[in-house]
Amino acid sequence: MNDQQPAAAKAGDLIEVEIEKIIPGGFGLGFANGLTVFVSLAVAGDRLRVEVREIKGKIAFAEIHSIISAAAERIDPPCVYVGICGGCDFQQMTYEAQLAAKVGIIRDSLHRITKLDYEREIDIIASPAPFEYRLRAQWHLSRERQNLGYYRRNSRELVAIEHCPILVPELDSTLQKLREDIDWNKFKPEKGIVDAASGDNGSVSLHSRELDLETKDITLTAAGETYTFSAATFFQGNRYLIEKLVETAVSGSEGRKALDLYSGVGLFTLPLARRFSNVTAVEDYAPSVAYAKINAEKAGLPNIKLSMQPVGRFLAEYSGKVDFALLDPPRAGTEKKTILDFIRIAPREVSYVSCEPSILARDLRRFLDAGYVIDSITAFDLFPQTHHVEAIARLHLP
Repeated sequence: MNDQQPAAAKAGDLIEVEIEKIIPGGFGLGFANGLTVFVSLAVAGDRLRVEVREIKGKIAFAEIHSIISAAAERIDPPCVYVGICGGCDFQQMTYEAQLAAKVGIIRDSLHRITKLDYEREIDIIASPAPFEYRLRAQWHLSRERQNLGYYRRNSRELVAIEHCPILVPELDSTLQKLREDIDWNKFKPEKGIVDAASGDNGSVSLHSRELDLETKDITLTAAGETYTFSAATFFQGNRYLIEKLVETAVSGSEGRKALDLYSGVGLFTLPLARRFSNVTAVEDYAPSVAYAKINAEKAGLPNIKLSMQPVGRFLAEYSGKVDFALLDPPRAGTEKKTILDFIRIAPREVSYVSCEPSILARDLRRFLDAGYVIDSITAFDLFPQTHHVEAIARLHLP
């Protein structure tokens, strides 16, 4: 009987590992040679031979060298750039497996960070279109390559993209036309960025600091409201789930006073203003506030007050009764003081919209410690083919 432990692995070694599940960050999790192994582009149930790229303590980061036996849910990615482009890291699994993995990522974050074994169901709202859904994109320009596209996985090197299957068709065709139209002899910077957005009837808005592009206003009708915005401002990226997202975030709530924090161009502000007597929308990005004003006026909603300042400053100075507050922070989340000031004003109901499960889990711990009760957690697959997932937590004070 051989009781010897396997030799410790080092960078460059090939080891065999079975993937047990998908974890935050989209990695496949396995165990081998005394290490916890994180594997890119894996599928739960895969048995793989992987190359160790980096070791940090007892954690190894690895890439697939070969597939010994594929999981039943593994498929051939339809996009030729998978594994090269840094965008879609879930195309190698069936859509059902993607949805299950994302619910697992949320539960993992709740257990690991919040120390909460959330036993209730976490519904996930699937995207009706797993491809050709994305209304927004950011393309990178390279004078050296004289091309545009996305960054290579784990690098800042440009990958020239001929066709991106997750973009709505009008953005995909815009990507191809823009490539043809750029005069590289007049393009002076080493690198550049183009933000693109699509609205109703195939309208497209482009914004770039490096290219001479007219940034057009576009409109999108969703959830019974019409929103004006441009590529220079943020708007939700999945055209098929906006209505369900808004409905889940605000439904069943009404009263006198509501706050919409990180309000952008007013996606949630307008429907809130139809349910509450007074709504204060807080946003510090001037172009977004300008569009929010246009949207409120066109909707005929004079009960909206726009406050252009950082959310942290607003909450630190705010006093007064709040019936409902919606929080939709950027992916990086909010500072601890901002959340604590939010809890201090004690909104009776809270809707927390999050695109980063680890940040949501961190902040839910603070809400629970302050006496809030979780009513529901709903996941939204706003980003099919990627590990990213949106979630809405509804909470209340008993």
